[in-house]
Amino acid sequence: MGPKQISVERFSITSAKPFSDVVKVLEASVGHPNVNTFMNDVASAKSFTDLEKVINAVTGATGLMQFMKFDLGEIVRKERGDAAPHSLRYLIGNPLIMKQMLERSPDAGSYAPVTVLVDERPDGVRLSYDRMVSFLAPYENDEALRVARDLDAKIEALLTKAAG
Repeated sequence: MGPKQISVERFSITSAKPFSDVVKVLEASVGHPNVNTFMNDVASAKSFTDLEKVINAVTGATGLMQFMKFDLGEIVRKERGDAAPHSLRYLIGNPLIMKQMLERSPDAGSYAPVTVLVDERPDGVRLSYDRMVSFLAPYENDEALRVARDLDAKIEALLTKAAG
């Protein structure tokens, strides 16, 4: 199989709120498991029911969890100082949602968990997300696309709430 063309659709919303306020709402809305403990608990689960309990225990009110956070702005601040714009990249998702997509379209594993970018710009704090449905559309699996649309709605609701 050769290269596949994927056209990505980006959802963005701009907030007039301070960066720290936007980040506070975003981070309060997702679970923050200790990743090492979480991975050990996943490996120790004896059944899918046990696995669901492990995952549901660490997702936030949105049903999502933070896998990682990268402070991209820290690199810029090393050169430009503390006045440089902030920029954070989050990997957010839910392994149970990922499983549903992977079962129908294995290529979904290239895109989950999803990336959320929160960065300061001259017009405000921008929250951006590349829609999962756009990544999976070329694979033409209706059920995977249904799951992707549901995930997109969750992420977009999260970003809209954080933008306030």
